[in-house]
Amino acid sequence: MRVPNVNGDIMKEFIIKNLSLRYSDDNESLRNISLEIESKAITVLFGPAGGGKSTFLRVLNRLNDLADVKEMKGEVIFQGQNILDPKTDVIELRRKIGMVFSRPVPLPLSIYDNVAYGLVMAGEKNKQKLDHAVEQALRQSFLWDEVNDRLKDSAYSLSGGQQQRVCLARVLALEPEVVMLDEPTSALDPIATSNIEEMLGELKQQYTIIIAPHNVQQAVRVADYAAFFLMGELIEFGPGKEIFHTPRDKRTSDYITGRYG
Repeated sequence: MRVPNVNGDIMKEFIIKNLSLRYSDDNESLRNISLEIESKAITVLFGPAGGGKSTFLRVLNRLNDLADVKEMKGEVIFQGQNILDPKTDVIELRRKIGMVFSRPVPLPLSIYDNVAYGLVMAGEKNKQKLDHAVEQALRQSFLWDEVNDRLKDSAYSLSGGQQQRVCLARVLALEPEVVMLDEPTSALDPIATSNIEEMLGELKQQYTIIIAPHNVQQAVRVADYAAFFLMGELIEFGPGKEIFHTPRDKRTSDYITGRYG
């Protein structure tokens, strides 16, 4: 089903075809996944733990290269190229497709150096460019007004919610095209969670966002599109309003209404 994105245009950031993945312990984490992910919208991946959501995210920027994968089949088309091709420049791919994990992992550096880290590692030495990139990324992550007068302080001095936004700013400083988040608010309080969700609503104007929320309630709040994963299978995919209000598959309905999970 082809559906327009939130701006009324039909643009595909990813086209995934018959994706399957099996780990070396013969645990088949993904089975024959096919879907198209819209550009500049929020796509949520939801379902019970162990359903394949995190594995799917890690396929999209080849982080599964670091795992003990026995077999992977199918195609993941990004910008016209199959990123599963061994010739793919994985470093460049991960710059375009950034990842924020469930728990904040700031580096043992200042707030400024945390945000600038990726650019410095990529060879950027121009202080003016670094300053601009850090400020822009902190503004995009709704953090600039809170930390602009203490950029030299350790990132460890920040609250959990602020640390998570620093980690996001570190990704945004690289000017990615896709931002992926794996349960980014699972360790945060309700106020910090609300701040992150509000921020995502702003960021989708510039970035394609793919998120595995830590509960169904968050998925309902942020989703433009939603994909329900169960035991490594994609059960249902479509606009969030349709998936959460009129799901076509009984398994989706049962999970949303709390009958299992």
